[in-house]
Amino acid sequence: MKTVPFATASAPAVVAGMMRIHDKDDAEIRGLYDAARDAGIDFFDHADIYGGRMHRCEERFAEALQLSSAERDEITLQTKCGIVPADGAYDFSYEHIMRQVDGSLSALRTDRIDVLLLHRPDALVEPDEVARAFDELQASGKVRAFGVSNHTPRQIDLLRTAVTQPFIANQLQLSLTHASMIAGPIAANREATQQSITRDGGGILEYCRAHAITVQAWSPMQAGAGLGPFIGSPDHPELNAALDRIAEAHDSTPIGIAVAWVTRHPAQMQVVMGTTTPERLVAAAHGSDVQLSRVEWYELYRAAGHLLP
Repeated sequence: MKTVPFATASAPAVVAGMMRIHDKDDAEIRGLYDAARDAGIDFFDHADIYGGRMHRCEERFAEALQLSSAERDEITLQTKCGIVPADGAYDFSYEHIMRQVDGSLSALRTDRIDVLLLHRPDALVEPDEVARAFDELQASGKVRAFGVSNHTPRQIDLLRTAVTQPFIANQLQLSLTHASMIAGPIAANREATQQSITRDGGGILEYCRAHAITVQAWSPMQAGAGLGPFIGSPDHPELNAALDRIAEAHDSTPIGIAVAWVTRHPAQMQVVMGTTTPERLVAAAHGSDVQLSRVEWYELYRAAGHLLP
């Protein structure tokens, strides 16, 4: 399957998201994992909050798979921290970051996290505390690389005032119908449309490209927050007609084409698939290899309801 630049190496264009495995049995989790590996996906995304209580999905992943040292070395484990559901707060303090990393290491039954992301921006962040945590985690070997999630350009710049490690990823919500980071700049200087309103802090996609930060697109099949998937939805007839037709032309699937729309972008993004259905994960992996034409990409963009001035 397609790979994309990731820090100084490369990574699969599709990431297997593990946020919904908490209620799956061992055989189901192993089946999802094996399907991912067979499709060329060796990158698995977690977060400390996934599963209804802290570290639940991380625990289920390790319990179900019982990875040998050799198999662990073959994959990339990414997790996130910074959200504290019990307190209704975010926390990027030194103490919280260190505590959560130790919890993730224990839950995942591993000696290192390959990529650690700060989950959502903490308004009370002290960059010096983040830097202290990152320095110690890197020096101890507990974390190999760092990134952010749902961060704007200026929020990243603020962290950069103290953090010396490169931010190699920014996980952001992106799909055909939830694409303001792409559609907004296209409608720049058009006062008569809501599309021109900046919703990402100003050019986050361009910022990430300029700073070699890999964008990881989460909820790539979702119409928007709480709106459900757009594939097969009666609310998106034009888009689904275009997906079906283009999928047939490429011997693919609507899921594959929705992934191909993201991976066609020159930002060379990763797509984070949160499905627990192996067939959908495989369809996404195959879709990353589809090379849409410029005409097809813009047709899907327009069919998703975005203005092309």
